[in-house]
Order: sequence, then structure tokens, then C-alpha cells
Amino acid sequence: MKKLAALSLIAFAAAAVHAQETKVAVGISGWTGFAPLTLAKEAGIFKKNGLDVSIKKIPQKDRHLAIASGDVQCAATTVETWVVWNANGVATTQIFQLDKSYGADGMVVKPAIAKIADLKGKTVAASAPGTSPYFALAWILKKNGMSVKDVKVVNLEPQAAANAMIAGTDGVDAAMTYEPYLGAVRAKPEAGKIIATTLDYPMVMDTFGCTPKFLSENPKAAKALTDSYFEAVDLIKRDPKKSFEIMGADVKQTGEQFEGSAKYLRWQDRDANNKFFSGEHAAFSKEAAELLLEAGIIRQIPDLTKLADTRFLK
Repeated sequence: MKKLAALSLIAFAAAAVHAQETKVAVGISGWTGFAPLTLAKEAGIFKKNGLDVSIKKIPQKDRHLAIASGDVQCAATTVETWVVWNANGVATTQIFQLDKSYGADGMVVKPAIAKIADLKGKTVAASAPGTSPYFALAWILKKNGMSVKDVKVVNLEPQAAANAMIAGTDGVDAAMTYEPYLGAVRAKPEAGKIIATTLDYPMVMDTFGCTPKFLSENPKAAKALTDSYFEAVDLIKRDPKKSFEIMGADVKQTGEQFEGSAKYLRWQDRDANNKFFSGEHAAFSKEAAELLLEAGIIRQIPDLTKLADTRFLK
């Protein structure tokens, strides 16, 4: 009887711990920069910190719809995308920075294209307006005295856009894509050349955010999500081989292949986050919002002061 009672107490305690885990659904894509979130889940970091996290792969063009419907409470995406979502009535707040692209996003062109100006009147494959690839296209064109009105955009997601270039698809002169798909183009230079990346145009920065409702009702969970990300980044530093294997498996890559993709970005630790949110985030959000308005992607600039909540970084 005593043994049964003891086992019952252990089972009850385990159930109580499990009941305390806050459920949260997170929307991401297969982008290399988001991989520490997958690592945090697979390595048990989220669970250790009292979270029951489900990660859902949702294309960037649809991620805000998943948030609006309540299918996910949090998401990972680029800084300017939060501007778009809030401008379109999907209230969301960023709580920490994930990564910065250092050549992991880029424009691939067919051999006949020698410079950005040569794209005038040409067809560019990019994801839908309101996504990072489309914004990157608009940003690069603007820096070269052009706009999206000077090219014909066909909407293809990053993997499909890269595949179109590799296949030499007729009617597609250029494509916007990112790692790990950009790496597939690097491996086949005969398919096209990478004419511009975020080394030339540093405008791809990813952050993690949630709905104001979730943050208000679950501040401890928001803190746990933030801490879990930083723990995952620390784990990558301590055990890179195992970490790359776990993260690579999620996107059907070997650890070595994933490590190759990761060379083109920097995951941001707590110190980098505090620096980023002390001024750079607000300045970039303002410039991005003005470009989004000019490009017709948003009709009005939302309240930029409500785009970030840094209290969970401490």
C-alpha cells in the first residue's frame, strides 16, 4: 500500500508539473535564423522552463492570418513585417531579436543581368507583398533609384523561387530567396549569380513576438520564451556539432550543410538584443515603415512605439 501511495504521489506531482506548463503555438518557417527555436524545443529547453511549445511551419504571407485566428499566439518574422501586420490590424509586439542576416538573403539573377539597373522591365520571383523577400526587393530597388513598379513581380515562395532559377525557368530573370535555399544556388553558379545580399544591403533582421493579449495574460511564459531562446544560442556555442544536427534535421539538411547556411547570419544573444532595442530597432522600423507606405504595401504607418516590449530581456 505504501508503495502504491508513493507511486500515486509521484504521478500526481508529475501531472501537476505538466499542468503548470503554459501552452503556446509559434509560427515560423524553415529559415535558418529561426532554428534556435526548434533547438529549444527538441533539446527540452522550453519544457524545462515550463513551456509546452508547438512549432508550426507557416509561410510568412499567411503567418499573420494564423495569429489573427488564434491558431498561433507568437511568431518569428522580420522587423518590417511586424509593421505590416500592425498596420493591417493584427496587433503584435516583438519581445526579442533572433538574428541578423549577413549574406543569408539575396537576389539571384540570370547571367545576362550585370547590375541592378538591368532589371528594369524584367521579371523577378519574390514572395507576396508584406513578406521579407518582397520588402528586400523593394529596398534594393529603392537604393538603386528604382521601385517595384519598374519590374514585373511573380509571387513565388523562397524555395520555389530558388528552384526556378536553378531550373532555368523561362520568363524568370531574377529571384529573391534566402538560406538554406540560397545555398542551393551558390552550389550551382551556372544557374545564375548572386548579385546582391544583405552584406550589400543590411535590412534583414528577425525578431520574435506575440499578441498583446498573450503577453498580458502570460508574462512569465513570455520571459521563459525569451530565456529559452538565449539558452539555445548558448547551447549552439557549447555543442555546435549536436546543435547543427538537430537544427539541420528539421529542414532535411545534415549538420554540416546546416552549419554552411548558418555562416551567413548571426544569432543575437542577450547583450546584442539590449543594444539592438536601445535605438537601432526604432530607427530601422521608421525607415522601413516609410518605404512600405511608399510602395503601397501599407496604407498608414501604425504606432511604432508599440511594436516592441523589452521588459523580458532583463
